[in-house]
Amino acid sequence: MATTPTIPNPKLRSIPLLLFRFVFVLCVPGDLSSGSAPSTILHLHGESAERVVAEASRCPSPNPSLYYYPVIGIVSHPGDGASGRLSNATAASNIPASYVKFVESAGARVIPLLYNDPEETLLDKLSLVNGVLFTGGWAKKGQYFETIKKVFQIILDRNDAGDHFPLFAICLGFELVNMIVSKDHNICESFSAENQASTLQFTNYSVIQGSVFERFPPELLEKLSTDCLAMQNHKFGVSPQRLQENYALSSFFKILTTSADENNAIYVSTAQAYNYPVTCFQWHPEKNAFEWGLSMIPHSEDAVQVTQHVANYFISEARKSSNRPPAEKVLNNLIYNYSPTYCGKEGKGYDEVYIFSEYTGKSLNE
Repeated sequence: MATTPTIPNPKLRSIPLLLFRFVFVLCVPGDLSSGSAPSTILHLHGESAERVVAEASRCPSPNPSLYYYPVIGIVSHPGDGASGRLSNATAASNIPASYVKFVESAGARVIPLLYNDPEETLLDKLSLVNGVLFTGGWAKKGQYFETIKKVFQIILDRNDAGDHFPLFAICLGFELVNMIVSKDHNICESFSAENQASTLQFTNYSVIQGSVFERFPPELLEKLSTDCLAMQNHKFGVSPQRLQENYALSSFFKILTTSADENNAIYVSTAQAYNYPVTCFQWHPEKNAFEWGLSMIPHSEDAVQVTQHVANYFISEARKSSNRPPAEKVLNNLIYNYSPTYCGKEGKGYDEVYIFSEYTGKSLNE
C-alpha cells in the first residue's frame, strides 16, 4: 500500500498540496541533421499536437532590409593610450578596448581604422564597415585631424548616396566634428568636467523622438536627469549659446541634452544631426560598463543600462546600412586579429588598449 510522503518541515504540513497542469512535449530527434521537425509529440490534458507544432514553428523571418552582421570602424588615436608607459614610438596609435566592447556588446564587430594608414588602405577598410565611431582623446591637429575630417566627409557622402551609415562621435570626437562643421578650429570652449559624473538635462522631451534616447525606459530617462549616470572627462566643449549662434552648427545639429561642469557652466552633452544618422556625445557612454580607472565612473545597474541602451541604438542604426562587404575581407581586418594590452594596474587611464604600429596594421604586442 502506498504511503503519503512526509514533509520534513512541520510548518509546511498545513499547506494543501496543489495539482498543477503540465503539458509535456517529447521530441524524438530522428534525423536532426536534416533540419526536419521532431517526429513524435507526447501531449497531455487535451492539447493538440498540431497546436504545439504550430506554436513551436512561429519564428519571425529576418527583415531583409536589415543587416545582421554589422561591422563598425573605430578610428585609432595617436599614442599608446597610456601617456607613453606602454610605447613611446611616434608611429603608435591606439583604440581603448572599452569602445570595442561597447560595440560588441550590442551585436557588432570592429575593424580598426588606423589614422596613419595610407589613404588607399583607409578607404578599403571603410568599404567593409556599416558605421564609424570617433573616440575620445586629445589630438586636434595634424594627420589625425585630417583623417577624421576625411572620414567624416565620407560618412556624409555615403548617406547622401543612399546608404544609412551612422557615426557616433564621443568626447574629443564631438569636439572635432564641431570644428569640422563650423570650419572654426577655435569653436570649442573651456570647461571643468574632468573625472566627473553628471546628469543629462533634456532640452525638450519631444526631441528624443528618433534619437538615441527614444527606446530608453521612461524611468531610466527620468533618472538620467536626476542621478549622475553620465561620465564626463573633458576640458573642452561647446555651450548651447555658441552652438545656436553658429549657423553651420545650428543648422546641422539639434541639441538633445546639456550638462553642467564643476563651476555650473552649461555645455552641450548630446547632439544629433538633423539630416544624418550622426550622434555626438560630450560624455562617455562606454565607460560605465567597461572602464574602472577613474574614480567617478558610475557602475550602478542604472548606469550600466545607460551603456547598453546607447550601444543598442548605435548598432540598430548600423544594421540599416545597405553595405554588404565580402566576408573574407572582413575577417582579415577584424580587431580579433590583434591583442589588447592590460594597462589598468596603475589605477588610471584605460584598463585595456589595442596598440598599433604605423602602416603595417600589426599590433605592437605581437
